[in-house]
Amino acid sequence: MDTIKIVGFTGSLRKGSYNRGALRAAGELLPQGAELEILDLSEIPFFNQDLEGGELPVSVTEFKKKIAGADALLIATPEYNYSIPPVLKNALDWASRDATRPLSGKPAALFSVSSSALGGARAQYHLRQVAVVLNLKLLNQPEVFISFAREKFDADGNLQDENTKKYLSALVNALVDLARAEK
Repeated sequence: MDTIKIVGFTGSLRKGSYNRGALRAAGELLPQGAELEILDLSEIPFFNQDLEGGELPVSVTEFKKKIAGADALLIATPEYNYSIPPVLKNALDWASRDATRPLSGKPAALFSVSSSALGGARAQYHLRQVAVVLNLKLLNQPEVFISFAREKFDADGNLQDENTKKYLSALVNALVDLARAEK
């Protein structure tokens, strides 16, 4: 059986990001035969259509290449002002501007992590709207909203909450199943 290659990324650039910690935890919860590579979006410049006519920034080219080579995507988002962070939307905008359409039809799952009681639900629903126009093959269930993040992660950003790990495990297992079905 081929290994399912998942690319994960988050809209949080914070060093101690709970979303990045949850991505790491998701990687540890993957079933056998699946692997997760977490990408850093911090080097991707703001989208500028003027840059499309020439040589693209290396960070953009690498991001698109990693997405194209992945069997599935795992996206973690914090909530900024009831929506998704600009760094996440920017990366998706860059990836959507490619003749090969690396996002189109790509199996994907998302989750949100927030210190609030809603767990980033509003951001997640905005991201789901963006996923429609990108033609991502988005996993609808299970939904994972990680609320009260400060209580669920240790000082080093490691997920400690066992119930949250169960929800993340169900999500990544469903994503791997979807990716296998699409292969």
